[in-house]
Amino acid sequence: MPTDIPERPAVLAAGRSRPLPVPAGPERPHGVAERPARAPETAGGMSRAVGIIASTAVCQAALMVGLGLLITGPGARVWPLTSEDEVNEALERARTGTLDTVSLVVSEAGNTVTVVVGTLLTCLLLLLVPRLPRWRDALFLAVAVSLQSLVFLVITEAVDRTRPDVERLDASPPTSSYTSGHTGAATALYAGLAVLVLHRVRGPWRKPVAVLLFLVPLLVGLARAYRGMHHPTDVAGGLLNGGLSLLIVGRALLAGPHVPAAAPAVDTPAAGLPAATETGPTTTVVYNPTVTDEAERARLRRVLEDHGRPGADFVPTTADDPGEGQTARAVRDGASLVVVCGGDGTIRAAADALAGTGVPLAVVPCGTGNLLARNLGLPVKPADALAGALGGTPHRIDLGRVEGDGMEAAHFTVMSGAGLDAAMLESTSDRAKAVLGWPAYVMAGLRELRAPRMRLTVGIDGARPLRRTARMVLVANTGKVQGGAALVPAARPDDGLLDLMILDPRGPAGWLSAVASVVRPRPTGENDHAGTHRAVEYFTFRRAEIRFETPQQRELDGDPVTPGRRLVAEVRPGALTVLMPTGGE
Repeated sequence: MPTDIPERPAVLAAGRSRPLPVPAGPERPHGVAERPARAPETAGGMSRAVGIIASTAVCQAALMVGLGLLITGPGARVWPLTSEDEVNEALERARTGTLDTVSLVVSEAGNTVTVVVGTLLTCLLLLLVPRLPRWRDALFLAVAVSLQSLVFLVITEAVDRTRPDVERLDASPPTSSYTSGHTGAATALYAGLAVLVLHRVRGPWRKPVAVLLFLVPLLVGLARAYRGMHHPTDVAGGLLNGGLSLLIVGRALLAGPHVPAAAPAVDTPAAGLPAATETGPTTTVVYNPTVTDEAERARLRRVLEDHGRPGADFVPTTADDPGEGQTARAVRDGASLVVVCGGDGTIRAAADALAGTGVPLAVVPCGTGNLLARNLGLPVKPADALAGALGGTPHRIDLGRVEGDGMEAAHFTVMSGAGLDAAMLESTSDRAKAVLGWPAYVMAGLRELRAPRMRLTVGIDGARPLRRTARMVLVANTGKVQGGAALVPAARPDDGLLDLMILDPRGPAGWLSAVASVVRPRPTGENDHAGTHRAVEYFTFRRAEIRFETPQQRELDGDPVTPGRRLVAEVRPGALTVLMPTGGE
């Protein structure tokens, strides 16, 4: 049997018109996202997040109070609590003038004023400085710090513990020694910043910065014990209180289907496209010079001039920077429109920089696949595509965000996956693509059909993991591929969801069944052929984690990436603004 747990009904993403109904058939698996007719309301998501935080915080406070009563009650006569006084006395004997000064500076990092001011400034920076106002990150940090403080007040009222019987270097506040408020506040703030750095930032320096931030609350706790203000268990309690606050708030606001994400504009176009100004060009054209020659650039320049956007800056991509850096600079320089000429890899790199900025993207297909352009309903000829985009309206579409072992977190506009599709892309030579175009991928795919199956587990929106075998796993933001085929029939770039396709045909009949499933989608729960095995399964989700038994080839919008054993994908609803021709998708 290909699966070692009972089969669970899949959510089949069939080609359906909006609004999208709940599929017929057996009950949907727990945790698998239902495709909505429109994006979930922010207020509804916020209400659910508040409920989760409030109910879990009660358990957090009860746990912390219970531990405090245990420490000050029967646990006080049990080792290692009986040796805490010896630890405090040893720290008192180790004091020096230099250590006193250092400990004072470190202790102040967890002071109430420092934490409050640091939280406010950080939240303002998150909202005002980035291209995308990171309101969710700011909310996460502010709520985590506030929750820690609220639980701390409850603890100090319920648990009465005297401070260590040593000389104290600071004035004693009128609160219980348990827990260390400085340590808890420092944990919520600095460890929270470390979580955001790891979760949101790319680059080789993010891990060292996160480690330094994680060290701050530990140093604050050590400084508080050194200065005679807390017992070691008080410091441990502060670390636990701050850590639980981060876990609860992070789970409610940064992960899972209940994240209160901003709803994308599915049916209503965005505000009108800003016009070029007389002070300088506000249009930047990022182009791949290997597929966009001088004659093509001249045609694109004429189209821009015909649509009232003369004087555009044409910026080439390079081998070291396929478009992200050029696009980011254009946004910083005030571009009101970014035109990207290239294949899906170039488009993906530019979308990474444009995510959340609101600056419109005009897609000009000049590569081999051009899948995003096909899914947006753009003409295949570059000049016609640009004219169609400029004559259309801005729309907000989703982006997928994917990360894994050995690969930096990145966005994708179309698809990401592992297995057959990645092997096919890896084995397709540049010469074959130049001569044959996209059929070169098909020929390479035929050579990879005998590749061994993958064994994997899939966790979807927090549900119990599924175990599967597969030849290909595909995470899709859009569904159409070359030739107009709908590989993932119901995937839409503006529904606030991603689609997962698991392909595992067996024998000629299995491959025929898989092709039939794509060409003629079936209702959810209907087997693809006799028996319990399915040739194709579809799921919809907001966040999914895929783990492979052995390292697998992986791809991102048509570009091979480092092989690995893990992929984590999540949707960013409405993160990219694109120009779509009238009557496009």
